[in-house]
Amino acid sequence: MCKGITVFAPAKINIGLKVFPKRQDCYHDIKSIFTVINLRDELTVSLSGQNNSCIVECDNFALPEENTFTKAYKAFCVLTGVCQGVCVKLVKHIPAGGGLGGGSSDASSFIQSLDILFDTHLTETSLDEISSQVGSDVFFFTKALYSGCENFTAVVQGRGDRVTQIEGRKDLHILLLFPGVSVSTKDAYAWIDERHQKEGFAADDADGDIRSFVEEFNKPVRKWFFQNDFTAPVTAHFGEISLALQALRQCGADFVDMSGSGSSVFGIFKEVEKAQAAFQILSENWHAALV
Repeated sequence: MCKGITVFAPAKINIGLKVFPKRQDCYHDIKSIFTVINLRDELTVSLSGQNNSCIVECDNFALPEENTFTKAYKAFCVLTGVCQGVCVKLVKHIPAGGGLGGGSSDASSFIQSLDILFDTHLTETSLDEISSQVGSDVFFFTKALYSGCENFTAVVQGRGDRVTQIEGRKDLHILLLFPGVSVSTKDAYAWIDERHQKEGFAADDADGDIRSFVEEFNKPVRKWFFQNDFTAPVTAHFGEISLALQALRQCGADFVDMSGSGSSVFGIFKEVEKAQAAFQILSENWHAALV
């Protein structure tokens, strides 16, 4: 059993995101393509002298007392019988409330660290059991980590627990803009529910064939018709996000949308030179990252 470990937690973007009406258990089914991007938090996990304790230190971000780390630690301990405490030093690069899955990815990498620290050899079933108690996106990040694939891409369905890996694309040059606002996931789903009640919901099968999604993903980016169902209701409440989307379009992005429930937006460029030129222009007025 080792004394400490440093791991990285990657962000993701959503390419297309359908949100279905609320289920009886209050979750929503989704259908989306998730792809890992080169933006990562850094976690150093070490053993502490206090049992049944998970202490998280982060200089540049304030975490609530109950967070994805503490949830993951409790679920891990219940499943494995481990009681020794741990300390986590977190360096955040993925913005919170940005729709990039930072909290879920941190939790997934943390679970991986615990598995290594305590030599528990968790099975895929055990990992899914822990993920289910922490957050819906944790399923995706856990599969991404254990796949060993740098650009892990998958169609994600159900509440996020159905992850079907597909071949990723290496020709996507992605420019992120961070509008500087934080969107509550709870609020975003509430706005979606309001729209479903007022406007109804076009018939679609949440559990249906994913081939059409994959076929669309493999087309030239300019021909994509993907839409994020969160974009319209969220931008109605946050004008900054609309401005960021407009800025990317004006810089010639081939595809533009918001990731997850926001607030981060992204533009995809066919040519890396155009992405680099757009980054130089937009970074003068926006917090931007070329990933």
